[in-house]
Amino acid sequence: MNYKKSSKYTDLKTIYQECSGPGGLQLTEYMAEKMKLEKGKKLIDIGFNRGYQTCFLAKEYDVDIVAIDPLDDLDTGLPHSDYLMKNAEAFGVAHRILPVKTGVPESLMPTGYFNYAYSTTTLEMVRGYAGMDMYIASLKEIYRILKQGGIFGLGEPMHFDAPVPHDLAKHVKNNKWEECFATIEETKRAVLEAGFTVLESGYCDEADEWWREFATYEPGCDPDDVAVIQNNNRRWLSFGYVIATK
Repeated sequence: MNYKKSSKYTDLKTIYQECSGPGGLQLTEYMAEKMKLEKGKKLIDIGFNRGYQTCFLAKEYDVDIVAIDPLDDLDTGLPHSDYLMKNAEAFGVAHRILPVKTGVPESLMPTGYFNYAYSTTTLEMVRGYAGMDMYIASLKEIYRILKQGGIFGLGEPMHFDAPVPHDLAKHVKNNKWEECFATIEETKRAVLEAGFTVLESGYCDEADEWWREFATYEPGCDPDDVAVIQNNNRRWLSFGYVIATK
């Protein structure tokens, strides 16, 4: 993919400070292009973290966004909405974004309201820490709040259908990656179970590059993980996406 929009943002240190997980703004553009976002439509961003990617979507794709996240910032304890609106002011899109401190599967959002639902590096944590039933319930809630014909873009750290390499095993266990991450086929089955029709899915070709960037620039990345992540070379760790419709 030719990253015409995200290539304008070159400060990877800031991007990874403000974005969770691998991919940064390239991931956001990747998903937005797959979802074929249209100007003026309504999008819900599920698990916005500090909202840097949310602001990028509002600015570069001219969509109106409700951004939901039930958590406070892990580093500072401040509400994620504080970071989102600070970033929104800097991007010039504060008038296009509404932050709400809620999550899925109990979003309290209206049924059939949104044209698009976007979620990256979020729902895998639900799978890992709350279990598969809660993951499915979260997907069903996203289905409920989308308009008929609405588009759901899901991007998550995923792994290939292969054994965990010996040198990666300790890091997978320490980070609960095996509980959180799934294969693309497992993820597709869950999306289908929630009622969606899958339009496209796959592993991202840029996944290794995104993980290397994460290991290099993410402030919270464990130094012991850096060399292992940088030498993954498509052996187990990857990143995948599902584009689906209601």
